[in-house]
Amino acid sequence: MQDVAETEKLRPRLFGLAYRMLGSRQDAEDVVQEAFLRFHSAETGEVRSVEGWLVTVLSRICLDRLRTLQVERRTYVGPWLPEPLVSVDQSPDHTAELASDLSMALLVVLQRLSAEERVGFLMHDVFDCDYSEVAAALGKSEVACRQLVHRARQRVRRDKPRFKVSGAAHRRLVEQYVKAVQEQDADRIAQLLAQDAVFVSDGGGKTWAALRPIVGAERIARMEVGVLAKLPRGFTLEMAEVNGQTGAIGRIDGRLHAVTSFTTDGLRILSVMRVLNPDKLTNAGCRG
Repeated sequence: MQDVAETEKLRPRLFGLAYRMLGSRQDAEDVVQEAFLRFHSAETGEVRSVEGWLVTVLSRICLDRLRTLQVERRTYVGPWLPEPLVSVDQSPDHTAELASDLSMALLVVLQRLSAEERVGFLMHDVFDCDYSEVAAALGKSEVACRQLVHRARQRVRRDKPRFKVSGAAHRRLVEQYVKAVQEQDADRIAQLLAQDAVFVSDGGGKTWAALRPIVGAERIARMEVGVLAKLPRGFTLEMAEVNGQTGAIGRIDGRLHAVTSFTTDGLRILSVMRVLNPDKLTNAGCRG
């Protein structure tokens, strides 16, 4: 019988895998729990690698869930963004997991892959599983999995942010942006944005949000000021850690209203991604 305490140490790593696959904190926690339940009820005495067993089973569960989610998201109202992780538990295990890339920008790129591409890419390129394990999870030959992962890798490299930006430079830009929004300074907001910057908001039809991405510094700046002017007096905007990077959260009378992530090149803000759907904020993990 495997040591339960030792097995439980794998939970943060498995959560990181499931969250990258599904883009939802609650779904990720659910599938991790299901994987552990299957492990503890299975005959695992001959298992050579507990982690390998759990990763493979978890990936199969995620694949089934992804196929269902892809159908559901066809009817989603407006752009879909992953559920954010805000001010997550800063235990050593979680800190180590967040040190790897859980940024909203990468998660958005992963969502563009097919379910099988996402599972294969994450298992092989991020979690160092060999192709035999990928093949077992996907029910395909190793040759087919190599081709699938290769295609996914090319798409991720093409679409992911190309800039390596220090945390300090990223934070400085976000601080300036938040201050400019608080002061309703449209000119300053526009100056902080790249001319072809993109603003994406996810309301899921549950609250006001732009139904299409807004492109262009001036257009985004006008939108930010216009929206802020319509919010109630109880609205506050503050800095926060969002998916391991500096972002911002908005509250109305203390209730979480919006979570915003940014991508930057160190000089300008390239994209603003705002989650407003209240269903995605319930489990965001925000303190206070």
